[in-house]
Amino acid sequence: MLKITVLNDNAPGNICGSEHGLSYIVHADKTILFDASPSDIFLKNAQKLNISIDSIDTVVLSHGHWDHGNGLKYLSNKILITHPDSFQKKYRKKNRSYIGLPLSEEEAKEKFELILSKKPFKISEQITFLGEIPRTNNFEAQSTGFELENGAEDFVLDDSALAVNTKKGLVVISGCAHSGICNIIEYARKITKQTQVYGVIGGFHLKENNLQTQKTIEYFKQLRISKIYPSHCTALPALSAFYQNFKIKQVLSGNIIYF
Repeated sequence: MLKITVLNDNAPGNICGSEHGLSYIVHADKTILFDASPSDIFLKNAQKLNISIDSIDTVVLSHGHWDHGNGLKYLSNKILITHPDSFQKKYRKKNRSYIGLPLSEEEAKEKFELILSKKPFKISEQITFLGEIPRTNNFEAQSTGFELENGAEDFVLDDSALAVNTKKGLVVISGCAHSGICNIIEYARKITKQTQVYGVIGGFHLKENNLQTQKTIEYFKQLRISKIYPSHCTALPALSAFYQNFKIKQVLSGNIIYF
């Protein structure tokens, strides 16, 4: 069985606070921390849930944005797995505000056993870090509101995800899906050679009920995905469209979700 504990998502739960960001504990044949939220809120919520982060030796960072990685400041002496471009300096185009990580690659190497991989990396028998996601369809990742330090457009090529094999099928865990949630799922199916997708959880990076959202919903229907949990960077118009089609439940900080 796969169990996901939501340490932080955009909405608070019964006893857990929240901030804009994401942090999950993934419990499968190995327990890992997936993303570290924008602050130490993931640690505060873990304490409320009687969870010891000290006992978890592996952290996966989905990509190099502050709302997923600022909490790395509060961790050390763990394995950290991420894409090598996660440590690029990243900015919003509209106001040049910094949205990258608080640590450089060199600083991360001092704090963690750092594993940087563009290719898929098998963490355990069940869990695979997908590395760089090929962008193969014509409706996702077509534009970006981000740029790099030199002013070049940043399409967040470091955006990655986890694929977890379960007895009921594949579960895909996304941080923000800048690379496109459908692209991520297709790549997870290819890498794991598991065609049946049982569940998807995490940020889908859909903001409106537009063509991209509708094509995503159509794709999910084609795959007959049983358990769907869009969260974090999935905005209300898109969430509403998913609810109309799948009767989804909102993901809250403190939730425990089983697959």
